[in-house]
Amino acid sequence: MILGINASRARSGGAVAHLKGVLSSIDPSDYKVTAIHIWGYKQLLDVLPEYDWLFKHEPIELKGSLLRQLRWERTSLPKELLEANCSILLNVDAGSVCRFSPAVTMSRDMLSYEKGEIERYGISISRLRLIALRYVQNSSLRFADGVIFLTQYAARVIQKSCGKLENIAFIPHGVGDSFQDIKPKDNWPESKKRDIRCLYVSNTDLYKHQWHVVKAIEKLRHKGFNIQLELIGGGSGKARALLESQIISSDPRDQFVTLREFVPQENLPGFLRESDLFIFASSCENMPNTLVEAMAAGLPIACSNRGPMPEVLKDGGVYFDPEIVESICSAIELLILDKNQRNQVSAKAKELSRQYSWVRCAHETFNFLRQVWNQVK
Repeated sequence: MILGINASRARSGGAVAHLKGVLSSIDPSDYKVTAIHIWGYKQLLDVLPEYDWLFKHEPIELKGSLLRQLRWERTSLPKELLEANCSILLNVDAGSVCRFSPAVTMSRDMLSYEKGEIERYGISISRLRLIALRYVQNSSLRFADGVIFLTQYAARVIQKSCGKLENIAFIPHGVGDSFQDIKPKDNWPESKKRDIRCLYVSNTDLYKHQWHVVKAIEKLRHKGFNIQLELIGGGSGKARALLESQIISSDPRDQFVTLREFVPQENLPGFLRESDLFIFASSCENMPNTLVEAMAAGLPIACSNRGPMPEVLKDGGVYFDPEIVESICSAIELLILDKNQRNQVSAKAKELSRQYSWVRCAHETFNFLRQVWNQVK
């Protein structure tokens, strides 16, 4: 079997981490795969490992407009797959318009499907783009010979829109050893000698609710807690404006909120290592990678109760409503004050994270690819 991978739409950090993790954890010959051809843009291909069985293709069209990229994917990519003698195609994003068969397509985007989330964008280009993307994704998922979902929650919600899919697999992402190797802290700041350091890693967007988290931290400080908040992820637009406005209102003298732009994934373990508590306030996710990384680090986690978060974190955290500031406050306060609860959820999160390995993800992905190929060849 010769595998083709369409990574032309793999623009998110999670998609890049997935490809790096899987390709670094696999020996294709174990699955009777003689070669892997991957099509993607230069920044992605440059960070992927070099192997004699991995052939990288950088179409010039991916440097052009979105229309040019889609035209290449629809008309040229199928021909290039045939020229490379590819037996099966893996689309690592359901936004693909390629119509090569047999194909397995991954679903990794929930924003187009989650009830109420699109409405946050009002009447805007962003909303129209999300609506169009849902139609493209539904078409791609229905065309595929097999579909990979990252969580069962995502499968339930998305199939309400695209219809029941006959051949699906549940294969969550993995988490790297650099996160698993972080040792849980044994010096929780019980006294006022140092502040409690809270961390939230995610791009700023309307469904991430960073501004509510800032307000919650302000309220906790007014209650006498020595607490700091570090936000990592960057962002722009309306959500960034909401966040910056809240920071100016809550922390006008820059005493307790640190706002950082995007940090490469390989640098995140250092920030997790220096933190005392992790906050995850998103209301829409397919599979929350940064949450799993915090779990692997063994941090006590205050987490949104929406989407697949309870499926992933289970009883390894304390939950809150991400749109209610008092709910966020209560979850964080409980973790600060209740040492037994804090230690219990930290240990449980660390234990749960061990099921998310790239070796397991790679093994299950290649087994499913071979299963689909055998069914249709």
